[in-house]
Amino acid sequence: MLPLRFQNIDLLKMKKAIILLMITMLTACNGNRADYDATGVFETTEVIVSAEGNGEILCLDIAEGQDVEAQTPVGLIDTTQLYLRKVQLQASIGALNSRQVNVPRQIAALQEQIATAKREQKRFETLVAQNAANRKQLDDINAQLATLEKQLAAQRETITNSNSSMTGEQQSLAAQIAIIDDQIRNSIIVSPIRGTVLGKYAEQGELAAVGRALFKVADISEMYLRAYITASQLTELRVGQQVTVYSDMGAADRREYVGTVSMISDKAEFTPKTIQTRDERANLVYAVKIKVRNDGFIKRGMYGELRIKN
Repeated sequence: MLPLRFQNIDLLKMKKAIILLMITMLTACNGNRADYDATGVFETTEVIVSAEGNGEILCLDIAEGQDVEAQTPVGLIDTTQLYLRKVQLQASIGALNSRQVNVPRQIAALQEQIATAKREQKRFETLVAQNAANRKQLDDINAQLATLEKQLAAQRETITNSNSSMTGEQQSLAAQIAIIDDQIRNSIIVSPIRGTVLGKYAEQGELAAVGRALFKVADISEMYLRAYITASQLTELRVGQQVTVYSDMGAADRREYVGTVSMISDKAEFTPKTIQTRDERANLVYAVKIKVRNDGFIKRGMYGELRIKN
């Protein structure tokens, strides 16, 4: 057994070694964990695509995790009934066209009678001026001509009104066909944005109804860190300002990104329980959104940190 003075020396060396080890570990941790001003959760803009038509889903060629392009067809709702209705309306328009009256052809006979009556009128006017004809004969011709002109005006008006009515019906039918064409186009299922399918809520063979959710898509190439800052930090931020954002990669490490402030709320709210700010005593905070270009490692719901000043 060693003397007491040698035991004390060994114990002192052990304490120094433990202290040195703790300092090294703290230094390493601080090197990996930079200071931050606020924390938040990454989110993205999600779009729920709903059916715009009624009928059986003939195909819906998407899967969760699949990338889709904007306005590219990914499915189709049955349009048989719409097509048959369109054919029916087109036939009705054809029937109306066959009933259209040719105005010049219908009034040609009356116009010929009027022309003949006018020639007789001039002839009898000459004879009456020469006292070679009776005045009553000229009056009868004038009365006949006036009657023919009134008949012509009435017939022209009747035919014109009839044609106008059929033209109105044709326009109404054409508008209905345009509506059906729009419904047929809406039966083609497309994604309004370029992004990744996050959820699929319908399958081929199921019935779709207007407003029924079919799938959810989001553009995850750009993520948003929703964080909350205190009133004192509010003066340090402006829309369009670049800040530093860290994504929480778990116990291993975290990644650093350059973010751009895209939104600053103008209304204060109480601090959410899951959000920490630099000043834990702050009760009222302001929501901010930081746009970050996603390199594939940022996921929805992942925690992140915000540092305002580099």
